[in-house]
Amino acid sequence: MVINANKPSVVALIPARSGSLRVPDKNIRYLSGHPLIAYTISAALDSGIFSKVIVSTDSIEYSEISKYYGAEVPFLRPESISGAHSPDIEFVEHAIHELKKIGSEFDCFSILRPTSPFRKPETINRAWNEFLSHDEIDSLRAVEKCHEHPGKMWVVSGQRMHPLMPFGPKEQPWHSSQYQTLPEIYVQNASLEIAWTKVVAGTRTIAGDTIIPFFTVNDEGLDINGEYDWKIVNAMLEEGQAVLPHVDIKPYKKN
Repeated sequence: MVINANKPSVVALIPARSGSLRVPDKNIRYLSGHPLIAYTISAALDSGIFSKVIVSTDSIEYSEISKYYGAEVPFLRPESISGAHSPDIEFVEHAIHELKKIGSEFDCFSILRPTSPFRKPETINRAWNEFLSHDEIDSLRAVEKCHEHPGKMWVVSGQRMHPLMPFGPKEQPWHSSQYQTLPEIYVQNASLEIAWTKVVAGTRTIAGDTIIPFFTVNDEGLDINGEYDWKIVNAMLEEGQAVLPHVDIKPYKKN
């Protein structure tokens, strides 16, 4: 792995808590021969842009698997910030703090979630170059075009409902307009995020205020969270409709 010394330093942060509710241990569940997290670790390492690839986990088992595939796990995440409702800022702050304690500081960080295994090394490089090409930004976030327009969504309260986005003229609000007439809306996906580390200290957020989009294509933004997602992804892989990053190591074998 060759790091360009003329560019800002960047660390990959891969969040992998063990307490998944919908799919137990989804981050280490096997997909096409390897634990799910292996594909994100491999893509991060093969991208060649990261000084370190760090997995933030509360699990010793996850730690062992992550290290087998080449990631570093220099600390475990406390249980207090590893719950289903723990915001991302908590694990990011913890990781930055713990890395600083061992003498590792970085200009930028990138969050790469294991549930988005189809992001390739090329995807990461494309996003990194896009991030560096903009001045005076706080962060970059992966997005894709919305399949279900929020202008057609409703909030139900008791026996009544009202539009989530009450926009458009009174005579033709968004909820009663043709899809083709509505503005394009993008939704974030789990593929990746990149931000300046100073944003965390300055705003106590992972994104800051000035965010640019990174448009994922094809399978790059596919996210696996529920059992239905697993079935869909397996079918896509069998039919050649999606391709996972290459993992150049024998599959991890559980004891």
